[in-house]
Amino acid sequence: MKTAELIVTQGRAASRFPIGGKRLLIYVVYDRRGDVEDYIPYALAHLRDHCDRILVVVNGLLTDAGRAALAPVADEIIVRENRGYDIWGYKAGLDAVGEAIAEFDEIVLANDTWFGPVRPFGPVFDRMDSHELHFWGMTDHVRVEPNPFTRKDYLAYHLQSYWLAVRSEMFLSEEWVDYWRDLPPMDSYSDAVVKHEAVFTERFTAYGFSGEVAFPTLTDRIENHAVLYAEQLIDEGCPTLKRRPFFQSPPYLDHLGVVARWTLDAAARHGYPMELIATDLARNVEPRTLNADAALMSVLPTDSYVDGPDMTSPLRVVVVAHIFYDEMTDEILDKVELLPGNYDLVVTVPEEEKAQRIRAVIDRRPARGEYEVRVVESNNGRDQSAFLIGCRDVILSDRYDVIVKVHSKRTPQDESNASSHFRRQQWENLLCTHGYASEVLQLFRTQPRLGLAYPPMVHIGYGTMGHAWWANRPSFVEMCARLNIRVPVDEGSPLAPYGSMYFARPAALRVLAEHEWQYRDFGGEDAYVDGGLAHVLERMPSYAAGERGFYTRTIANPEYAAISHSVLDYNLDQMSSTMPDTTMHQIDFLKRLGDLGRGTGEDFLYILARLRRPELEPKLAAFFARARRARNIVRSWLGR
Repeated sequence: MKTAELIVTQGRAASRFPIGGKRLLIYVVYDRRGDVEDYIPYALAHLRDHCDRILVVVNGLLTDAGRAALAPVADEIIVRENRGYDIWGYKAGLDAVGEAIAEFDEIVLANDTWFGPVRPFGPVFDRMDSHELHFWGMTDHVRVEPNPFTRKDYLAYHLQSYWLAVRSEMFLSEEWVDYWRDLPPMDSYSDAVVKHEAVFTERFTAYGFSGEVAFPTLTDRIENHAVLYAEQLIDEGCPTLKRRPFFQSPPYLDHLGVVARWTLDAAARHGYPMELIATDLARNVEPRTLNADAALMSVLPTDSYVDGPDMTSPLRVVVVAHIFYDEMTDEILDKVELLPGNYDLVVTVPEEEKAQRIRAVIDRRPARGEYEVRVVESNNGRDQSAFLIGCRDVILSDRYDVIVKVHSKRTPQDESNASSHFRRQQWENLLCTHGYASEVLQLFRTQPRLGLAYPPMVHIGYGTMGHAWWANRPSFVEMCARLNIRVPVDEGSPLAPYGSMYFARPAALRVLAEHEWQYRDFGGEDAYVDGGLAHVLERMPSYAAGERGFYTRTIANPEYAAISHSVLDYNLDQMSSTMPDTTMHQIDFLKRLGDLGRGTGEDFLYILARLRRPELEPKLAAFFARARRARNIVRSWLGR
C-alpha cells in the first residue's frame, strides 16, 4: 500500500514515532440525545492499545448513561457547549491538556464520525510510525476548483479532519500555537471545512512541515473517497469506516454507483460487530433513507423451510389478531397456521357476541398453543387501540420473542381492484407459505437488532409514492416529541407498515406500549381519518423501534417483488423521460420547485440559477433587490 507525501515549500527535520513513545488521543463526541452509541467505546477500547492517554471531549449534553459508557475507556471527559463543531472540540481538548502536551510524542485528533476498527489499527500505526513526518491523516481529499462551498478560488488538497495525527516537532511549534489560538468561529458545517479542514494541510505544509496519508484517494475523481469508496478502503486495510454512506441521500449514492449494502458486507466479512452499526443507524438515520441506503428489503423464498442448529431453540411467537369482521376468522387462521412450530394466539374483538363465534371457530381447529379472545372496551382506534391498550401486557411482557400483528383487513372505502390488491399485497408478503413464514422468523433469529419486518409500501392502485404522509406528518412529529422519539423523521413518505400488519420484536414496540393510551384518545369513528391518532400510530412503529436501536426490514415474496419492480421501473422511466439529466438531478430539480411554494417568476429564475448557473444567483439577487426597491418607491409615491 503506497503513501503519498505532501509537497512542502521548505524542509524541516521530521522524525519517526520513537519506540516506547507516548501518544495522546483527543476524541470528540456529539450526540443530540446526550447518549454515547456503543460503537464509540468499542473504538476507544481498541485505540487504548496504541494511546497512553485518552481525553474525550463531548460537545453538548452528556447523560449519566453516556458518562458511564465512556468512563471505562477514557482517562478524562470534558463536557462543553456545542459550539464550533468537532474543530473547536479539538481546541478545547488541547487547551485542557495545556503544557502537559510536551510529555507526548504524537497526538491524534479524531471524532465520532466513523465506525472502527473495521480492520486492525496496529498495522496502520506500525506503518506510519516508521515514517519520518510531522503529521499524517487516515484519508485525504483531492483539490477542487472552484471551491464548492464558496463558488470561487479552490478547495485545497487536504487530509480529512476526522483523523489527524501530529508529531511533537509540529505541535510544540509556534505555528501550531498560533493556529489554535487564532482559530476562527465556526457556525456551520461549511465553516468547519472552509476555515479548518481545507486550510490545515496547506497551511502547515507551507510552514515546511511534511505529512502523509495512510490511505490515499483511489482515483483521480473529485469525490469524497472516504465516503464513496469505503468498501475498497476496507479491503485495503483502512480501520475506519465513515458513517456517512448510510445516511447519504439514496439518489446521490445511486448516481455515483455506490451500494452501501456492499460496504456493510465488507465490514461484516472482516469481523466488525455489525450490531454496533445497526443500533447506531437505527437511532440516528431516517428509517426510509436507511432502508434504501442499506438495502434492507429481503426477498424471501416461498418454497424453503429453514432448519438447522438454530431451530433447536425455537422462537416464542404470539399472534395478536384484531378481528372486527368475525366472518373472516377462518381466513385469518388459515394464514396464521402457516407459521412453523407452536404459537400462542390473542384475539381482540369489540363485541362479546362476535367473541363467542370466534371462540367456536378456534375450538374446531387443532391447538398450536394457548389462545385467548379478549373483548376490548371500545372499537375507537380499531386495531391500533386494541393492540396498544387491549394487548399492552403482551407487548410489555418477556414471554415472547416475536409478535405477529394481523387484523381482519378490509378497505371498503377504496375501489374494489385497489382494495383487493392491497389486501393481497399485505397477506402474501407477510404469510404466504409455510416456508416463507419460516424464513421471516429466521431473520429475527439471526439478526438481534431486527425490530420489525413487514411488506413494502403499497403503490399499485394507490397514490402513495411521495405522498404517504398525507395529512399525518405534523401530528406525527408532535407525537414523536411527546413519546421522546428522537429518530429523524423522513421528509418523503415514511417507512411504515401500511395496513398495520407486521412481525415485531416486543422490545422494539415498548416505546409505544409504555405510554398509557386511553380509548378516548382515539376519538370515535369520525376520528379515523388522516391526521387522527390511529393513522399517526400506523406510521409510528419503525421510528419507535429505531429509538430503542432496532431497525426495520421490508419483506416480499419473489413474485410480488417482480411485479412491484416492473411497475416501478416503468413508471420511473416514463416520469424521467419528461426531463433531461439523471434521476438524481431530476429529483433535486423537482424538490426545489416543490419547495418554492409561492411559485413566482422570481423564485423560478432563482431555482434555474441554482441548478444550472449558480454563478448568476448573486446577480439575480441584486437585480431583484433593486426591482423591489423601485417597486416600493412607486407604491409609496402612488400611496401619497
